[in-house]
Amino acid sequence: MVPLSTKLLACMMVLLAVCAAGITFSIRQLVGSYLLQKTDTQLAEQAQLVYDNIDVLRNKDSSEQGSVGPNDYFMQIRDTDNRILNTPLVPVMREDVISMPRLPADGSMGDVKIGEPFTTSSEVRATNGSSVSRSTLQAASAPWRVLALSWGKKTADGGAQIQGVIYIGLSLNDQIDTVNTLTKYCTLVSIAIVLVGAVIATVLIQSTLAPLKRIEKTAAKIAAGDLSQRVPSAPENTEVGSLAASLNTMLARIEHSFNEQQETTEKMKRFVSDASHELRTPLAAIHGYAELYTLQRDMPGALERADESISHIEASSARMTVLVEDLLSLARLDEGRGIDITQQVPITAQVNDACDDLHALDPQRGITKGVLQLRHGGENQGTWLSFSPDDLPQVTLTGDGSRLRQVITNIVGNIHRYTPPDSPVEVGLSVLSASIAPNQLSHLASNGKGLTSFLEAAEVGQSLGTGIPYAVIRFADHGPGVPEASQSQIFERFYTADPSRARQKGGTGLGMAIAQSVVKAHRGLVSATTTPGGGLTLTVILPLDPAQTAAPAKPGCPAAGLEQAGSRGRKPKNDRRRKDKNPQAGRK
Repeated sequence: MVPLSTKLLACMMVLLAVCAAGITFSIRQLVGSYLLQKTDTQLAEQAQLVYDNIDVLRNKDSSEQGSVGPNDYFMQIRDTDNRILNTPLVPVMREDVISMPRLPADGSMGDVKIGEPFTTSSEVRATNGSSVSRSTLQAASAPWRVLALSWGKKTADGGAQIQGVIYIGLSLNDQIDTVNTLTKYCTLVSIAIVLVGAVIATVLIQSTLAPLKRIEKTAAKIAAGDLSQRVPSAPENTEVGSLAASLNTMLARIEHSFNEQQETTEKMKRFVSDASHELRTPLAAIHGYAELYTLQRDMPGALERADESISHIEASSARMTVLVEDLLSLARLDEGRGIDITQQVPITAQVNDACDDLHALDPQRGITKGVLQLRHGGENQGTWLSFSPDDLPQVTLTGDGSRLRQVITNIVGNIHRYTPPDSPVEVGLSVLSASIAPNQLSHLASNGKGLTSFLEAAEVGQSLGTGIPYAVIRFADHGPGVPEASQSQIFERFYTADPSRARQKGGTGLGMAIAQSVVKAHRGLVSATTTPGGGLTLTVILPLDPAQTAAPAKPGCPAAGLEQAGSRGRKPKNDRRRKDKNPQAGRK
């Protein structure tokens, strides 16, 4: 393949050569036509003068045998029958060379028309019989420009009596020599222009293609596996700058996608390994107790030992069943199946039920319900959510009721497993309008940074009075908490802050992964942050159906569409029928 710079240089040289040749040809044609037209004008205007001064011109030619010039005319006189009467003017050149135009034969007019100049070849004769130089012979061989005119005499009545035809001519040697000289000059100039243009074009092409060379080198490094490379930037109002900007954007997305793919692959490998390990434990227990029963069934007291073995086998199989169900649930969520987000879900009732469950599990635990309000403490303090003890406002959103209940149940189950049974818990619920789309919200990080981004968007929405309404649910415990560096890991599959205790409590390490998948399927966000004073705070943010936020807000609530839970909106505790009082979820 020919390099692009070579192609451009070759095209530039061909273009310059074609232009130079075109200009040279145009100048040659223009000057030739001009000189020929000038000769025709000279013949027409000076024909009478030449005829009147035949003797003077003849004496001049006989006394000075110079080269043919503008005044060196040829003249031949014929009668009305085109018979030659006389040839009074015949120019004689150097070395006694005679050059005459080739005219129609004696007694014939041929194709010649009166008053119309024509070009004809020459007849050359050497009078002295000696050799003739090449330059003289070349000058004598030049064609002639001839004009045929009628001649006669005036009559008494003022008319004219035609007596014949006069042929008057001039050699085109000087015109041809002028045109040839001009052509040679233009050719030399054209060659110089093409060479200089080639040098200039080479410099310009190299400087213009220099950014492309840098792009080529960067592409080679990227092809070698270094996805962090970026194309050197250039002004975006240029083609190369626009290309560089587009390539950098594409490379950033490719690198991000590649990193995500690598991260997903690593997570998948870790997931398969952890799943195999988690499934191996109950299977090993089942196999071990089955073998123990086989060995001891013929020994005294076999019935009691059989009951104990069966009990352990049932416990292990139940744990394995929970694990398999969680894995199946995650697989369905990953495929976008197993969830229906078109239901009207009374989220307040689900939160109240979860608080009752937690109270049933830990009767000595203090559970405080309240509303959340957006606070802003200036540039240094930022934006945060404040908690005010109160009854939970009634909030209904569009989603999958059973899946959202699973999210809240998993969070409450984690609090039960990993915090002291007498540590307090604050549960807050409110609606905030934020200037962020649900699709953007679901891509935020599940940590303090993601929550801060939402709160900033909520501050903008509150200040402008616009935005999309979101339900914000917050569970804040005061247990041992999770280090800030590990908070984003609690949503990874099979991650447990305390594996030994998780196994004692029945945790699988999949609860928070399921919760995150469900929330993301609802285009929401779940984030983990540190509770002030110690502990872990989990905040769930879910988009609402705007039609559900049209009711007037109770004073003190931060968003419209909330109705204070009262005796009419709250179910009596003794009327609730809950099948599951032991939510199963792994601590994240």
